[in-house]
Amino acid sequence: MTTCRAIITAMVSAALVVVPRAGVAQQFTRRGPIAAVPAPVILDTTGLFLDRAARVGEDIFVTGQPTERALRELKTQGVTTVVNLRTPEEMTRNVKFDEPALVASLGMQYVYLPVRGNDQYPYSPATLTKFADAVSNAKGKVLLHCTVAWRASHLWAAYLINRGIPVDSALANARAINLMDDHRMGSNGRQPIEDFLDRTLPTLGHPPH
Repeated sequence: MTTCRAIITAMVSAALVVVPRAGVAQQFTRRGPIAAVPAPVILDTTGLFLDRAARVGEDIFVTGQPTERALRELKTQGVTTVVNLRTPEEMTRNVKFDEPALVASLGMQYVYLPVRGNDQYPYSPATLTKFADAVSNAKGKVLLHCTVAWRASHLWAAYLINRGIPVDSALANARAINLMDDHRMGSNGRQPIEDFLDRTLPTLGHPPH
């Protein structure tokens, strides 16, 4: 039994560890300008995340809903801040463990920024500001998650643009995760990233072929 547990732990750690290549390492939690954004490294989600998960640079994970095992492993990989975009209803209905309690028990900071694109949980610049603050104040790596990394990808792209990354580069980075901007969403005719930034993006929904 001990041997099996050790093998499973090693497999989970291998799925989460990404060795940065020379010249592409990036720490977003450091203050200052971002010269370039490395391409996301897509991670194996088996037993760890719902649908999609990626690591960008050295210290950002953008994912779908993490499992208890994923959160424990991310802690060992240096994650100190967990940002959750899912609404209370989603968490109560679909998650079988107490995420805030687990995060607290692991000594990580839990930042709750529920968004859904409705009046109660709008996509707004205030959410972008709070996420940016969470990243800049983090004492280690950051996990940003929603359900399937769609909302998280939109907030991530908005964050990159807000940090000075060209719009098309930011969109390409988030598309590689789970932006899914090939059609318009939202009753106001805008997508979440546009509401996070409070401006329209002409190339949104028109990924290069």
